[in-house]
Amino acid sequence: MNYIAHLTAVMERIAQDDRLNPSHVSLYLALFQFWNMNRFNNPISIHRQDTMRLSKIGSKNTYHKCITELSQWGFFLYCPSHNPMKGSTVNMYKFGTSSGTSSGTSSGSSSGSSSVQVPVQALVPSINNTNNNKLSKQIKQGERKMNFTPPSLEEVLEFFKIQKFVMEEAEPFFLYYQANGWLVGKAKMKNWQAAAKNWILRSKKFQAEKVSKLAPHQLHAKSTNYEENL
Repeated sequence: MNYIAHLTAVMERIAQDDRLNPSHVSLYLALFQFWNMNRFNNPISIHRQDTMRLSKIGSKNTYHKCITELSQWGFFLYCPSHNPMKGSTVNMYKFGTSSGTSSGTSSGSSSGSSSVQVPVQALVPSINNTNNNKLSKQIKQGERKMNFTPPSLEEVLEFFKIQKFVMEEAEPFFLYYQANGWLVGKAKMKNWQAAAKNWILRSKKFQAEKVSKLAPHQLHAKSTNYEENL
């Protein structure tokens, strides 16, 4: 399957179809990527959460509407499973062949097509559809393991200046977390800017509580005239 010819034909069809909106396009491209992961074999098994995440569609209603319409309009064949334990399936159609649209098979042939099928290496090699969930988990784990880089004192001072925080709090904030290894509780800090904002909020709360505990005569001290004779 020549995926360049296929995508060219699909994009031409998308450009000519006024019924489509950006959600339709992003959903199709997400399904194309899953098909690519399956080395262009049909059908592919999909899960709504993974497909919505890749297509950047945040609404379930929008997702179901778009995938149903794309199936009705001949971009692919969508077969919902209605079973949360079993993924739905999609049979992707091939475009860009001499006979127009064809349905791909596991052998890579297309019925009624006289065009030569060019062997194509998947953009993500050695990944098949059964590993889609495993891949998603690995991506999430990789995001959680992103290295945290502690800031320098100069960076903290600059951040406090930009945020118009009390500058006297910048160095205590830096020294405190520098001493405890940049931990929040027992967990490694992920965002020092957010920690700095929390530091300022706690500082303001502490100062307010301190003022509220002062005796009334301490809040309104009588001024002394030092020119009077003792």
